[in-house]
Amino acid sequence: MSDVDSQLAEIKRGARDVLVESELLRKLKKGQPLRIKAGFDPTAPDLHLGHTVLLNKMRQFQQLGHEVTFLIGDFTGLIGDPTGRNATRPPLTPEEIQENARTYERQVFKVLDRERTRIDFNSRWLSGLKAPDVVKLAAQYTVARMLERDDFSKRYKAGQPISIHEFLYPLAQGYDSVAMRADVELGGTDQKFNLLVGRTLQEAYGQEAQVVLTMPLLEGTDGVNKMSKSLGNYIGIDEEPDSMFGKLMSISDALMWRYFELLSFRPLTEITALKRAAAEGRNPRDIKFELAAEIVTRFHDTASAERAQRNFTARVSDKAVPDDLPVKVIHVEAAGVRVANLLKEAGLAASTSEANRKIEEGAVRIDGVKVTDRGLSLKSGAEHVFQVGSRRFARLKLEPKP
Repeated sequence: MSDVDSQLAEIKRGARDVLVESELLRKLKKGQPLRIKAGFDPTAPDLHLGHTVLLNKMRQFQQLGHEVTFLIGDFTGLIGDPTGRNATRPPLTPEEIQENARTYERQVFKVLDRERTRIDFNSRWLSGLKAPDVVKLAAQYTVARMLERDDFSKRYKAGQPISIHEFLYPLAQGYDSVAMRADVELGGTDQKFNLLVGRTLQEAYGQEAQVVLTMPLLEGTDGVNKMSKSLGNYIGIDEEPDSMFGKLMSISDALMWRYFELLSFRPLTEITALKRAAAEGRNPRDIKFELAAEIVTRFHDTASAERAQRNFTARVSDKAVPDDLPVKVIHVEAAGVRVANLLKEAGLAASTSEANRKIEEGAVRIDGVKVTDRGLSLKSGAEHVFQVGSRRFARLKLEPKP
């Protein structure tokens, strides 16, 4: 396999789309470092493991010798990304944007190489655009093409309002690629439309179109929704080791393999070997221990990961949970079931109202991790220990409805 072929294979690992692969191959064959960009709007103060799917891919590009820019969307964050929204997203204040941006600058180097990473802010060029520049930019795209976006199309057909400034968001993101003369832009699959706008605008401004590389969205700990702090299903990269370890152990056995694929730095051959071992009878919990230890080590250190594993084992297996706790099988719908309903069905709460109240009081734990989100849902494919208070336990095995 040639060097270019091996680069392409590494770049494509875990990716959903490479548009257009032949163009990427041609760029790689030039033998020059490519300009790689990925943009992050600082809409929340902390990065989570969902963000690191893109950061990991950026790290791969760094290791292959390419120029990587972590672009903070301090200007686009003021507009508010409408992607995936069924209503207009309220914009953040400039003060919120700047505070969040400062935490991003600090956190990204837990994944990226500090010496080989360029951090930039899109306000540097977008804030300087004058009215004629904005008109020229807006002239490069039609309303009809904007309405091809799935979220815009659904809102338009449903009679829900779409503000004009929301149309400016993909144009502003696309103009980032023009200003940076990007060769490759990375983004989640939900950003595909915006990334393709960047290709169109680069051609309109006389540049060679960037290659678009999309990565899958990482489901949160509920196994249903995209990882999001607002949904409470996230694992922050700044979380304490015990919390991070416990949350990773709480994901379903099926979701564990997706986390391995998108978050682990292990070679794919090792992950395949782990899958084979699980099929041959190895306890999935022990394999999940390896995943949790790897992630905690990356964002903390080996000693912290080992201590977190010991604490988890003591909390869940050795001390907190009775040895003779029976397993109760509960069949759940494909969309999952809320924790409050599980507590009621397990006999740990007399009603869902009581269960929700216990969650609000901080009295509910799953696999030793405190539950704070009343809306948290779990999917089938895993066994969990539920605890209410200090003495009430239930071991539930969640299986799909026949």
